[in-house]
Amino acid sequence: MVQHIVRMPSFLLFVVLTLAVFLVVQAAVTVDCGKNSVSVRWIDVNSQVDPSLLRLGDCPPTQLSVNPQGSEAVFYAEFLTCNIRRQVTTNEIIFETEITSPTLSKATPIYYPVACAYEREEDWAPPLYDPLLFHTHGQGDLAFRMALMKDDYSGVATTTTFSLGSMIPIAASVAQQNHQPLILLLDECLASTTPELASDSRVYPLITNKGCLVDSKNTNSRFLPRNQLSEIRLSLQAFKFATGEDVYLHCRLVAWEPRDLDSGNKACQYDRTSSRWVLVDDPSQSSLCSCCDTNCQGRKKRGITADSTAVNSVIGPLVII
Repeated sequence: MVQHIVRMPSFLLFVVLTLAVFLVVQAAVTVDCGKNSVSVRWIDVNSQVDPSLLRLGDCPPTQLSVNPQGSEAVFYAEFLTCNIRRQVTTNEIIFETEITSPTLSKATPIYYPVACAYEREEDWAPPLYDPLLFHTHGQGDLAFRMALMKDDYSGVATTTTFSLGSMIPIAASVAQQNHQPLILLLDECLASTTPELASDSRVYPLITNKGCLVDSKNTNSRFLPRNQLSEIRLSLQAFKFATGEDVYLHCRLVAWEPRDLDSGNKACQYDRTSSRWVLVDDPSQSSLCSCCDTNCQGRKKRGITADSTAVNSVIGPLVII
């Protein structure tokens, strides 16, 4: 039988430990949930498992011992390391991971879920990782900026927690010093659970196909009217993607000649009332958006290259509950 012993500090709401092991061993598991970390002690009196092969998330034991009385593995990890996942609900913040052993070994693999759950304070928000919340890039004499904003766009957001279905205000701008006037466009935006995109990243497309706000086809997401060409405002409806997890927004910002918009450089959104794509900056040229459901191709301007007028920006993390 597997036994577990839980030690809980006074601030801990509760600890959830569920058992789903494929190998039944005589083992005792002790879990200590701290304020910002967890320690786990695995004691196998029959030494049926090589303790060096055990993993807490993706981390090996921090301490090992093997003797005639049995084997022991001790793990210590801070939250959000070792592939410890954070889940946020209306009332709780839960950190969860597993003790596992390799599936390629001859022994039957072990899978032992471990989770620490805490009461969520009403004003809790995930840590703001500068410079991700307000991201600034320089390209020549252009400076690109992107940030989560307050509801009235009067300043940078003071919270990064949003309820499912609520609106997420985002603003991007480009500062132009010794440059011809340019219009700022969002070429692409994806939501991901990681601050860096990789081939195996979970993603949720928001803007694709060179400026098409595809999320507007099924939600209330929309571009807002411009106050100036060098700024673009986006109001995203909080989407059902990685609910309770950290979410990062990856966007490609493009500065372009305002009098030379084309199908590859535009800002389009879907008007569900008329069931058609509309060019935000000039509805009379909405034909430029007709490719949003197929494949948009733009033309390159002589003297202006994508490398000199475009940057990739990341903001986050934000949490949708």
